[in-house]
Amino acid sequence: MTASGEKLRRLVVVGNGIAGTAVIENVLALKERFEIVVYGAEAYVGYNRILLSDILSGARELRDTLLKNGEWYFENNVRLCVNNKITSVDPLKKAAFDGEGKRVPYDKLVIATGSNPIVPEIPGIEKKGIFTFRNIKDAEAIISFSKGRHTVAIIGGGLLGLEAGVALAHRGLHATVYHHGDRLMGQQLDDEAGTILKKELERKGIGVSLNHSAVEFIGRDSVEGIAFSNGRAYEADMVVVSTGIVPNVELAARAGLQTRRGIVVNDFMETSDPDVFALGECVEHRGRTYGIVAPIREQARVVAASVSGKKGVKYEGTVEATALKVAGIELVSIGDFSGTSPGSESLTYSDRGLSQYKKVVLQGNRVVGAVLMGDTGDHHRLLQLVKNQADVTLFRKTLLTGATGGKGDGRVVLSDEDVVCGCMGVTKKTIVEAIQKYELTSREEIGEKTRACTSCKSCGPLVDQVLQEVLGGEFVPVAEKPKTFCRCFSISQKELAAKIRSTGLRAVSDVLNKLGNGVGCAYCKPGLSYLLSEIWAGNHREERSARFINDRVHANIQKDGTFSVVPRIYGGVTSPAELRRIADAAEKYKVPMVKITGGQRIDLLGVKKEALPSIWADLGMPSGHAYAKATRTVKTCVGSEYCRFGVQDSTSLGIKMEKLFEGLHAPHKVKMAVSGCPRNCAESYVKDIGLVAIQTGWEIYVGGAAGMTVRKGDLLATANTDEEALRVATLFLQYYREEGNYMERTYDFVVRLGMEKIKRELLDPESPRPAALLERFNLAKTAVAEPWKAEIEGRERKARFEELAVINE
Repeated sequence: MTASGEKLRRLVVVGNGIAGTAVIENVLALKERFEIVVYGAEAYVGYNRILLSDILSGARELRDTLLKNGEWYFENNVRLCVNNKITSVDPLKKAAFDGEGKRVPYDKLVIATGSNPIVPEIPGIEKKGIFTFRNIKDAEAIISFSKGRHTVAIIGGGLLGLEAGVALAHRGLHATVYHHGDRLMGQQLDDEAGTILKKELERKGIGVSLNHSAVEFIGRDSVEGIAFSNGRAYEADMVVVSTGIVPNVELAARAGLQTRRGIVVNDFMETSDPDVFALGECVEHRGRTYGIVAPIREQARVVAASVSGKKGVKYEGTVEATALKVAGIELVSIGDFSGTSPGSESLTYSDRGLSQYKKVVLQGNRVVGAVLMGDTGDHHRLLQLVKNQADVTLFRKTLLTGATGGKGDGRVVLSDEDVVCGCMGVTKKTIVEAIQKYELTSREEIGEKTRACTSCKSCGPLVDQVLQEVLGGEFVPVAEKPKTFCRCFSISQKELAAKIRSTGLRAVSDVLNKLGNGVGCAYCKPGLSYLLSEIWAGNHREERSARFINDRVHANIQKDGTFSVVPRIYGGVTSPAELRRIADAAEKYKVPMVKITGGQRIDLLGVKKEALPSIWADLGMPSGHAYAKATRTVKTCVGSEYCRFGVQDSTSLGIKMEKLFEGLHAPHKVKMAVSGCPRNCAESYVKDIGLVAIQTGWEIYVGGAAGMTVRKGDLLATANTDEEALRVATLFLQYYREEGNYMERTYDFVVRLGMEKIKRELLDPESPRPAALLERFNLAKTAVAEPWKAEIEGRERKARFEELAVINE
């Protein structure tokens, strides 16, 4: 009831997930006057179920997946009832009943109960350690049980099963997927795409066994193994069952509403009762059920219009298009991708080496489906062709290459009502209005206002296109926005480097006088020192005063004015002799603290400045460069040499890698690690450069972080040998040294350039860049001098000259 005494119609929404929340959003957008009450069976505010696998892997927490916060419900006068399940509905009395038996009257009722996991009737399914994976409670139970376990079996090779397997592999378990069919993700992929995906999973150390149907779970109280119909049996410490979903029709069926596979609805999303509506995974429309997000958003708009009495809006079905990422691989399937319908033909391109695959299915002169793997940038254009059923005769030959017959720029023509962000159901109109109202200029700003491009982010290029259409020449994509080197210069770092090369300037002061403001600052002087050393490979005039204090004295200054000394310990492997020297030096110089670092080194803290050269000489070890914007240590685990789970010798490769890269300066510090298996004990996934062992070789990850920014690195490549892994790591390091902005960490560098560009530059056989990078890397290595040794020798040389001068006098 309003303040004026007007009685509001009551809208009751059963289900507080993506579908239920979308209905409420759309009703509020229509400015309809309802008393809105929403019931959720789970003990949480609604969350984005798409991100469940991120919670399982540890990449996100629950709060990162919430659809709305409590304030949103309060501000919009929506009453939220969590942990309270609607158990029955009486359509004749227009009342629902909650779990406490309380009567909940309604004028309009919306059912958004989603789907339930299929639990196969297999003997032993009730044993401890066997889980489904469908909600937060499942994820939390799996995480809790997985602690201390080593092996997990995934029953089912669909999307959720694979996501669970990859997530648990990230937690250090050895995961194996057992699938009853002869290809993975049969609902989204064809045979060739399934084959490529299987290979990629196996490269990551995830086992895949096809044509395996479970017939019994073995064990006493807890599961210990699985028996299969082919007579084989395998051990497993735990099992995740992911064999599909079924629409949750229980509430509707008990209410006497018409149900078949799902709750039957018409084009207005009405059930067999005109005051009860349904949407999402629980419904059946024109004989079809949907398990993806895009239909939910379309259905929610229709439900909102229908409950408001505006029946001009119809839901006429959705072209199924799934865009997702599995094991780091971008996948898209659109429409009828099988190519098996009478009269259809398929255009295909496959490169198993690069894990790229494209397939476009035609019926006559019209596109009816597609599968994309690896390179999915063209999926919005292909989806539009499927939706519009446009005649592609004039540009058929370019369907696989991304060019169009008319404009030739690959742009997608969008109407106001076209959905730009499928995950969040954001239309072009919503984005345009937000750009104009709030003067938005970037994807990030649009995400804050509309939530577009905040989930899987595959719609990013489309969001940029809308920005370009609205802002015209005022829009500059983030990656292209010019940034000056610092306030002392009017040009970017790239332009500055080009001018240094063309003018031959080799000293910081000369660069400032000729190209800058003549003075410089605390940022640009060290930056110029790095830039000159990188451009001229050490053949420049060093001005020590331009360096940070740490670089000038080759040690890290502490808050009390003393310094820390961190000798290099290759790969974290030391010897009794080294440890004795460290202990003797610590006692001799009365070092206040001796600490083991997170990088598997030993830090001597509290050394006085005047004692630095002497302690370096007594240690007789090279500098660990813990003070510099340079390559740091390479953290390792013991690998296959000692660990029973190790699949490669991570220790020896880590030592090789550290010796290869030591002493090289970079735009910022570069932390590295080598892990002997996907359990990732050396934390390779969150390093600037991380190598992870798999059965067939190595995965090379880049752009990871575990400091103030936490980010899992991106998979750059896989390698079959140690030598190839080091080559790829070298290419990335030198590429970062040349292209990275000063003080830019690799995790920002990777995001700025994008992995597609980095892979194209470094891995494409046609690219001229690798040979040039390796040549300049080798040149840079020849200029590396061990700083502690050079400082000691320099002081000894100076002392000898002073002694000679005294003798000559």
